[in-house]
Amino acid sequence: MNLTLRQLAYFRALAQQRHFGRAAETVNISQPALSVQIREMEAQVGRALVERRARDVVLTPFGRTILYHAKRVHTEMQALEEAARWHDGLAGQLRLGMIPTIAPYILPGTLEALRSRDISLDVQIEEAQTAQLIDELQGGRLDAAVMALPVETGGLCATSLFEDRFLLAGSAARLAATGAEVETLRPDLLGSAQLLLLEDGHCLTDQALELCNRERGQAGIDMGASSMATLSRLVAAGFGLTLMPELAAEIERRAVPELVLARFAVPEPGRQIVLVRRAGTEEGGWFTDLADVLKRVGKAIIMATRENRPHGAQNAP
Repeated sequence: MNLTLRQLAYFRALAQQRHFGRAAETVNISQPALSVQIREMEAQVGRALVERRARDVVLTPFGRTILYHAKRVHTEMQALEEAARWHDGLAGQLRLGMIPTIAPYILPGTLEALRSRDISLDVQIEEAQTAQLIDELQGGRLDAAVMALPVETGGLCATSLFEDRFLLAGSAARLAATGAEVETLRPDLLGSAQLLLLEDGHCLTDQALELCNRERGQAGIDMGASSMATLSRLVAAGFGLTLMPELAAEIERRAVPELVLARFAVPEPGRQIVLVRRAGTEEGGWFTDLADVLKRVGKAIIMATRENRPHGAQNAP
């Protein structure tokens, strides 16, 4: 028996798509060519792998067994490729994911730091919500991703980067209307204040709802913003309040001078930012090197925010 890695890849695509045409598109070959490759596989193993129907295909029991082994081979080949690629540490190509509430603020400094280490390093960035980044990681399409806890870490490893505390953001009038002093300002005591949040799917929205003890669909909750930039402009114009990460504070305040920020009472609420990789990926030093760069860049941004204390209706002492 002489099955090829390419044939196994074609078979995995067919099993996933359950249709020769769609599977052929995903692996960039013609439908007849894919059909020939599957028939050759069946000839090699001596049994049918799929039941061919008018509109789709279904794996035979033996086909499911072969699919299990095909996936194992794919996982081992990924590990082999990564071991070779990361043999010399952080070099070659890096496929890095970031959630949208982190990427715009930490990427410029991170890319500058990485390129200063190795100008030939090819960094490919994907900005997406947490669920998609996890799917890309588990599928081998990303090497690592920066996101906020909690993370469903089945098959994944996470290392802590830094704490990103939340500030209360809005117009001067909106913040003054809370009636809270610095020592008593807490997210769960904002009462019925109008909250503007990012659209559903962003982990920052889930965290803000939990901290403010509010629920989706509740009166006074608007989850329509697609980015922190949009959110900043809306709350600065007086349409409500929002929780803003320290990581974003300085950039958004420079872009929107009317934006007023206030610190919450101690202990200040926040989120833990982590770097995640697949558990089966060889560490080889590259992951530690990348984490060190991200820590330095992220902590520098946050420390600058804390030194330039939020101004406005309420400030930290």
